[in-house]
Amino acid sequence: MPTKDDSTGRSGPWPPPEFDTGIPHSARMYDYWLGGKDNYAADRAMAEAFLQQIPTLRTMAKENRDFVTRATRYLTRQGVRQFLDVGTGIPTSPNLHETAQELAPATKVVYVDNDPVVLAHARALMMPADRTSTAYVDADLRDPASILTAASVADVLDLGRPVALMLIAVLMLIGDDEDPYAKVAQLRDALPSGSYLALTHPTGDFDPPSMAAITAAATGGGMTFQPRSRQQVERFLGDWEPVEPGLVPVRAWQPDVDPDDPTSAYYWSVVARKP
Repeated sequence: MPTKDDSTGRSGPWPPPEFDTGIPHSARMYDYWLGGKDNYAADRAMAEAFLQQIPTLRTMAKENRDFVTRATRYLTRQGVRQFLDVGTGIPTSPNLHETAQELAPATKVVYVDNDPVVLAHARALMMPADRTSTAYVDADLRDPASILTAASVADVLDLGRPVALMLIAVLMLIGDDEDPYAKVAQLRDALPSGSYLALTHPTGDFDPPSMAAITAAATGGGMTFQPRSRQQVERFLGDWEPVEPGLVPVRAWQPDVDPDDPTSAYYWSVVARKP
């Protein structure tokens, strides 16, 4: 059985015994779409099934990553010095902490995910020698308390001061039967006034038949994938106030260059501030 050495920060059997490589995972599918190699056959098969329905998904994945960079720069320029990135995915340069710390070196970042591949690469590629500025938490958005009470969160972040909560293309992995709105509200409620929420979410609003097809493919492969409408995405904000330009297609959120077709990437996006 293959073993990982310290190049990934983890030793022992790889993949670990509890890790089922036969079930696709969105982080590894994104890695495949972005040209990475940290994925398995099930991830590639599901990613290709999605591509058969929406051939431009690779470009959409890149647009989603570009939003992270733009939103991080915006938040850092607003004086935010703490980020909690839940559902971070496999490291893809530039990582959030690289973008933020380039503008403000004192910025602190905690990454959260629950996938062993993400964990291994986060430890190897994203964690500096000084663990007081950047940390990784192995936890699940379905259990907000496990995030908020994690030792690494307490060690790195001061939840009495504003925090940017990043929920980038992760909420579609939680079905309505698990009440994702309550889970996001629990995270929002734990943050003080002046905090921000940045999120993106896939939607069927721009191409209902194609999104319905990939949702069916995901369900058939044992994967939860739930796109949501603009109104449904807006509910995640609670009473937080969207900053300009509001809740818009991901390509239209403070773009570096005005897009020719803002709806060509099937995500809603928003940054909102807690009053």
